[in-house]
Amino acid sequence: MPSRAQAPGAAGQSLDPVVVTATRSATRIGETVAEVTVIDRAELERSDGQMLIEVLAREPGIQFGSTGGLGRTGSLFIRGHESRHTLLLIDGVRVGSATSGTPSLDNLPLDSIERIEIVRGPLSSLYGSDAVGGVVQIFTRRGREGLRPNARVTVGSNRYRQLGGGLSFGDGRFDGAVQLQALDTDGFSATNPRVPFGNFNPDRDGFRQNAASVRLGGQLTDRWRLEGLLLESRGTVQYDDGLGTDARAKLRTAVQSLQAIGRPGNDWSTRLIAAHSVDRYDTVASANPFFDLGVIETTQQQFTWENTFATRLGTALAGLERLDQDVSRPGQPFAVSDRTIDAIALGLSGEAARHGWQASVRNDRNSQFGNQTTGSLGWSYAFTPAWSAGASYGTSFVAPSFNQLYFPGFGNPDLKPEEGKHAELSMQWKAGRHGVRAAWFDSRIRSFITSGPTPVNVPRTRIDGLALSYSGRWNDVVLGASVDRIDPRNETTGANFGKMLPRRAKLALKTHADWGRGPWSVGATWSAYSDRFDDAANTRPLAGYGTIDLRADWRFSRDWSLGARLNNVGDKAYETAFGYNQPGRELFLTVRYAPR
Repeated sequence: MPSRAQAPGAAGQSLDPVVVTATRSATRIGETVAEVTVIDRAELERSDGQMLIEVLAREPGIQFGSTGGLGRTGSLFIRGHESRHTLLLIDGVRVGSATSGTPSLDNLPLDSIERIEIVRGPLSSLYGSDAVGGVVQIFTRRGREGLRPNARVTVGSNRYRQLGGGLSFGDGRFDGAVQLQALDTDGFSATNPRVPFGNFNPDRDGFRQNAASVRLGGQLTDRWRLEGLLLESRGTVQYDDGLGTDARAKLRTAVQSLQAIGRPGNDWSTRLIAAHSVDRYDTVASANPFFDLGVIETTQQQFTWENTFATRLGTALAGLERLDQDVSRPGQPFAVSDRTIDAIALGLSGEAARHGWQASVRNDRNSQFGNQTTGSLGWSYAFTPAWSAGASYGTSFVAPSFNQLYFPGFGNPDLKPEEGKHAELSMQWKAGRHGVRAAWFDSRIRSFITSGPTPVNVPRTRIDGLALSYSGRWNDVVLGASVDRIDPRNETTGANFGKMLPRRAKLALKTHADWGRGPWSVGATWSAYSDRFDDAANTRPLAGYGTIDLRADWRFSRDWSLGARLNNVGDKAYETAFGYNQPGRELFLTVRYAPR
């Protein structure tokens, strides 16, 4: 589907932007077999007061679940897959919790993000474990020619206050970007009386965050460039786990990386990455007497050597990767607290005449689970300049998390990795400023790992569905719409045979429209979801819901603008996790300074 960043005629946007996540090499988005979406900086500017997972969930094929508002634990479901089936990268660096096995989406500052690429479908053959439902890659702000400051102030409902600012600079040889953000909100009660285990507490649950990012780059020679990234985000989140105590935790998300990018030959490009990431959750107060206070932390050391070669058959990829994961928890330690993954990946993508192809294979040697080999093959064919079809098949695997294996009293050390087989057929039409994409996808996962205490491997689960999306422009109006019909279910004989996998709606409808002329722009987003269930036995239903968000912007001078956002206009009360509230109607006002 043409992405919002790809909307024809959108100011400052290419009709066919270049993406890297789908193939691990620079590729025009129209040449990828997989469905790719780009969320650009302009779209992020229209997301005041919203969580990153909410921004992602506005896109086709994506849903979310959340245990409250900003800073609370969230889950992202791409095409009906588990949240732990999504891999999160920040400038090529893995960021996530190896204890829960999920990406770190709850504490990332939107102000530090330049753009986001979302690729749907299995990518284990390029990225290894976790990349089953898809990959989300965040690209931080980078330097630009000249000296360009930016600043913003936002105030809103629930005493929301946000202050951000930064500077980008560059002179052709050296460039950089620095961004700072401070956010504070009193929030709302994360729970209601329906929440299980007596966790209800009617107090407000706020969130405070301070974040900074620094990205520097320099041309060492005409063929070699060096880049460094420092991203640090620290938050304090209040949550509910019963009466009598203001339960809260301190969050830390950090990434440090050094990358060397070069062209040793005219047809050879290479990139070397040395990186370190941290996901830290420090419980400082809890109403639950059985919960240990202290730090749960994942640290990951990543070393990657990635090479692309221009060949007569297309762009060839060869990569080596080393990943060291270390985890810790308060109280009784894990029986095993570290693992190492060594991997090699090969790929080929190209096109000739009316045909396009993508193929990749990867072997991961996991210190806990031995060797895992995955592969994928994709093909596309253009019947006419407007009409094209695609087909792909791939395999995947997911290693169990440390919580699933070793959490005292809850884990199961006998768990095996999940293994998946995935197929997709698609048809696409693109003409002028309009595009439509339709796809059928089918994922079958063997040894699926159940959620909750004492998880087990379920022999068979299946997720299949249909996705239809449209984007285009009519004069001054940019439009987008999508319909997703998925069926995520347990196919193992037993009590839960045929039951839906938790927290995913079978039907999702989304549409957005933005009008702009001169200094003015207005827009609206509507999203609607059918009902779902909160548990594997399908005994706790979650009602369907729909929300409308409105926005308006006015550039009242060359460098200054004023924005207004009204989220959840109808003040709809809804839950994406049983007993946990979501934001009601909220108003946000923003003043921005961005010299042109």
